[in-house]
Amino acid sequence: SSFSGIVYNYDEEGVHRDETGWEQCISVPLVQPDMFGLLHEWDKLLEDFSAGKDWLPHRYEEHEHNCYTYALAFINSVLTAQGKQHMSKSEFTEKFVIPQTKRASKYIALHQELMAKEFYIVHHPEQEKQC
Repeated sequence: SSFSGIVYNYDEEGVHRDETGWEQCISVPLVQPDMFGLLHEWDKLLEDFSAGKDWLPHRYEEHEHNCYTYALAFINSVLTAQGKQHMSKSEFTEKFVIPQTKRASKYIALHQELMAKEFYIVHHPEQEKQC
């Protein structure tokens, strides 16, 4: 996504820029807080990359040239600009996607358990003062 939260994605219709519709998705943070220079360039890099010919609608192929390919290619273009080595699909999946998916899975399981047992959480500001 862009710095302002616009989600860039790619499908058989080309690149999309969505402000809504991704609320149920997992965000995988890629930029470390100390990378201020990259944060300021991020949106321009993302827009320039997305305008490339590789992401025209007719290039889309469900298994080999898809949204995951788009996201990984963008990440690799940023890594190249920083003089760093590219990541493979498996490396990116293992390093970034799986850990966030596991974390989300735990929260979903907890939420489902609370809903099934009809528990709810109540905020008690007076208890915070006692701590």
